[in-house]
Amino acid sequence: MTRTVWYPGHMARGMRKLRELSEKLDLFIEVRDARAPLLTGSPFSEQAARLRPVWIVLSKKDLADQEATGRWLSFFRDRGLRAWALDLRSGGIEVLAREAGRLRPPHRELRLAVIGIPNVGKSLLLNSLVGKNASPVGGIPGITRGVSWYRGKGCLVVDSPGIVDPHSHREVHRRLAWLGSTKTDVIGGYEDLAEGLVDFLESSSMLERALGTWGISAEGLDRAEVLQRIGVRLGCLVKGGLVNRDLAGRRFLEAFSTGKLGRFTLEGPEDRPFWEDLS
Repeated sequence: MTRTVWYPGHMARGMRKLRELSEKLDLFIEVRDARAPLLTGSPFSEQAARLRPVWIVLSKKDLADQEATGRWLSFFRDRGLRAWALDLRSGGIEVLAREAGRLRPPHRELRLAVIGIPNVGKSLLLNSLVGKNASPVGGIPGITRGVSWYRGKGCLVVDSPGIVDPHSHREVHRRLAWLGSTKTDVIGGYEDLAEGLVDFLESSSMLERALGTWGISAEGLDRAEVLQRIGVRLGCLVKGGLVNRDLAGRRFLEAFSTGKLGRFTLEGPEDRPFWEDLS
């Protein structure tokens, strides 16, 4: 299996800076996508847990299967981890903020870092904690040099770049693309990614439910025929009535990743991580 090296310089510097900052922090809050909590885990999470407490926020709960999200919360909590499922676009972080406030030292503000892979909702959480129009704080000896801190109510929050595993398999990034967490044009064309998603949903017995939103049945069709039918249904046609398969794939991926086809979770806590079987 081909490995994808996906580790821009700013991510490497960000990871190094987080390690350096850890002694000045009280808490890490890691944001993961509720639809794939293992797949979207940060490669820095294990390191962070050895340095400071790590709390987990499962974002985009409104896009995930509700029952599966409940099992994921139980999974993390049974392992002694603090975990919340939130729709960060609608707020709802009051309980999280109140619990974090309990960690505030008596002599200063709470210091925390928001971590996670790209496009899981870190910026939304940061905005919820400090305000959308907050400006970086300067002039605090010993902590503001070379990093952006933002002041919230009783806390200082450091922003961090999205950090991905430098040794991730291509298949990992394909699945992240299904969720809208990876640039699709870097991983492959829309047609290929969409057909891969069709295969996955079929093997997970979720395809008929997803396509039912558009009144499409995939019974007896292979993945290429399914994408063809999607293209016809959505009017992704070119001269001569042919389907623009790349456009059809793009529309399908966008609809899936934004929840327009329903609420789906790609993995459960009882599932074996698929990447363990990749070589």
